[in-house]
Amino acid sequence: MKVLRFSDLVQRGQVPGKRVFIRADLNVPQDNEGRISEDTRVRASIPCIEMALQAGAAVMVTSHLGRPTEGAFKPEDSLAPVAQRLGQLLGREVPLRADWLDGVDVQPGQVVLLENCRLNPGEKKNSEALARQMAALCDIFVHDAFGTAHRAEASTYGVAQFAPVACAGPLLAAEMDAISRALAAPKRPLVAIVAGSKVSTKLTILQSLSNKVDGLIVGGGIANTFMLAAGLKIGKSLAEPDLVDQASAVMQAMKARGAAVPIPVDVVCAKTFAADAPATVKAADAVADDDLILDIGPQTAAHLADRLKAAGTIVWNGPVGVFEFDAFSQGTRTLAHAIAQSPAFSIAGGGDTLAAIAKYGIEQQVGYISTGGGAFLEVLEGKTLPAFEILTRRAVG
Repeated sequence: MKVLRFSDLVQRGQVPGKRVFIRADLNVPQDNEGRISEDTRVRASIPCIEMALQAGAAVMVTSHLGRPTEGAFKPEDSLAPVAQRLGQLLGREVPLRADWLDGVDVQPGQVVLLENCRLNPGEKKNSEALARQMAALCDIFVHDAFGTAHRAEASTYGVAQFAPVACAGPLLAAEMDAISRALAAPKRPLVAIVAGSKVSTKLTILQSLSNKVDGLIVGGGIANTFMLAAGLKIGKSLAEPDLVDQASAVMQAMKARGAAVPIPVDVVCAKTFAADAPATVKAADAVADDDLILDIGPQTAAHLADRLKAAGTIVWNGPVGVFEFDAFSQGTRTLAHAIAQSPAFSIAGGGDTLAAIAKYGIEQQVGYISTGGGAFLEVLEGKTLPAFEILTRRAVG
């Protein structure tokens, strides 16, 4: 993807004295007292802000937080806790500005945080009037919020249309590079792990990947539906029998290309869905009518681990079992450690995937951990994200 990068502008000396408007993703979880409970996204925004400050820009940063009602401010919608945390991380005061659309007083070398952008009427519908107001505030618009890259809103898309210069910040650029490396020009074999409770939520992803990957590992309820398609019994396991034909079509598409969807040869079952339920390893063709399949078995996990260790590129979305329960976590653990040990370039995304990566302590061994949930999934579906489209257009326009 050919986009203008903020780092290019900095290197060319085109930033000093300029008004820089950064769209960050500071949508962090908070506790009942309004305190930030997990600040990964705030910390991820720091390199772009520091890059702009060190280059001598007058820096404005904004983000959404939660799902506020446009035009109806409530204290819980405020970015005030984020401003405080940004100040701690940057080692300077970060003033919070409300009612900022008519102008912002910020000098070169200073940074201000602009109140929750989703409070502005017209934000979600990408109002042209609102987008033009935002664009008028700046000389350079920097999109650095991959978590919103799949949304065409005023602060993510419209402002990029009308700002004098529109570019990708370091976080967004890193996502673009990782996605291109994994999907546009992957080192082969390319192996994807797509797991989750329902085929229906990831059917388009499975269909898209079936035309690209050399191996498609399915897990969770998705794997159960594929087991049904392969003629196996799954007891009372979570599955979508009405999507068996679509699962069969994915397997056939893979087979026609000389690729494969490995079906489990053994599974871990229980009689009830509970952390303390006794776990039993069974052959895939020996599942009883009252069994729940809650993980892949050790033989399957070992076979899949070998495939991952031999891969050139790995795309990972979703744990392959109920990894929150220790008795049913070994499949996900085995695959996670195989990814960590593989020489392949790996990219992982999705909330449960990130939780598994943290649980097994392999953050440093994964090639790239995506910060966007919905955006990452839409990329896997083969969609062109609005942020990528407009920045590409502005780069050549």
